[in-house]
Amino acid sequence: MMGAIEKRRLITNIRPDTKTIAILAKMRHTHDDGVLRAFAAVMEDEGVTILESTFLLPELLAPEGCWTKSKPTKIQKDDLALGWKLAKTIGSLDIGQCILVAGGSVMAVEAIDGTDATIKRGGELGQGDAVLVKTCKPNQDRRFDIPAVGIETIRTMHAAGVKAIAIEAGKTVVFDRKEMIALADKYKITIVAWQHD
Repeated sequence: MMGAIEKRRLITNIRPDTKTIAILAKMRHTHDDGVLRAFAAVMEDEGVTILESTFLLPELLAPEGCWTKSKPTKIQKDDLALGWKLAKTIGSLDIGQCILVAGGSVMAVEAIDGTDATIKRGGELGQGDAVLVKTCKPNQDRRFDIPAVGIETIRTMHAAGVKAIAIEAGKTVVFDRKEMIALADKYKITIVAWQHD
């Protein structure tokens, strides 16, 4: 299981079958991890084993370092560090995986609307100063829903005026990395992959 999960589908236009109704009835809430773990349990009851999404593709995991020609400024580093701490906190509450910060203030927190909508909201409020942080949740079940970024992330950031992103090295899936970096360099967007808590 890899790629974006359209979370809004859990609350709109849902037509559950009897098995889905039984699963949802046993759940205390429909946070991401709870739904995915319940789904995995049903699959395992049927004899299907779900492995980590990257076990055959470890090269898709983000390597540590600054990938782009542009480096984060001092202000961006401070905002990225704050965003990192806060992203880990919202992740521990199973709210979302990303956050946008500008000038030491939170511009947007990912919720059910997903990363792209969060980037758009935060970029508009940050007026060209917002940075994006996307991390793995502290108790992430790495069989599914690990953070993912790619070319579309950079396109969305550029459209929203977001100039830097920090992702978690070794715990973020990166699609089309070379093309992503080339596009970020074109738009003067900074990409860093960190490996700390």
